[in-house]
Amino acid sequence: MLLEGKTVIITGASSGIGRAAARLFARHGARLVLGGRDRARLDAVVAEIAADNGTARAVAGDVADAATHEALVAACAPWGGLDIAFNNAGTVGALAPLADQAPGNWDAVMAANLTAAFLGARAQIPSMLERGKGALIFTSSFVGNSVGLPGMACYGAAKAGLLGLVRGITADYGAAGIRANALIPGGTDTAMAGDAESKAWAASLHAMKRIADPDEIAQAALFLASDMASFVSGSALWAEGGNAAVKL
Repeated sequence: MLLEGKTVIITGASSGIGRAAARLFARHGARLVLGGRDRARLDAVVAEIAADNGTARAVAGDVADAATHEALVAACAPWGGLDIAFNNAGTVGALAPLADQAPGNWDAVMAANLTAAFLGARAQIPSMLERGKGALIFTSSFVGNSVGLPGMACYGAAKAGLLGLVRGITADYGAAGIRANALIPGGTDTAMAGDAESKAWAASLHAMKRIADPDEIAQAALFLASDMASFVSGSALWAEGGNAAVKL
């Protein structure tokens, strides 16, 4: 029960890594506030957690909107405030070579992946300061950090920016007991990974010659969220099947 009595926000919680993390964190005793755009899918995850004797509530909204993060933090108040935030929501956006990218796609990808992380941290940190400690986790990607992939310059730039964000948060708030880290998954078996052919191609990029199950990435997030990582901050945890280690 690594998160017993902790209150946790998870964004992008209606599917994929976020859903897997929500179910895992609940089994470890966390009280959850789940964020996402699709209220019906969020409610389904809340119901799954309740059926497993866990505690969760849903707050629907767009992570690119500051009001969404304020509502997520406010939903933690009945439990005394916020202890942990897993800022996991993101989007790949339209795929195209950079010169063919519309400025609007750049703006949308930055908003969902990087600006949303800033807005989340900005809303979450004051509640953590009141608690005297806290942990923030941001889902980055091997794309933009160990490789560039065709058509994904916008996404890679946004995900690379998260590493600068966690280092800045650590510099600002490390002495106040707040930790911030990036989680860098490799290819993961979610809707974002595409069809079977796309998943097979992604698997070929990894030394382990497969992509991750969302539960495997959730386990890495659990480590960063828990006191097992009490002296880990301003860093990146690579959970990407050896992608950065080899290029085969």
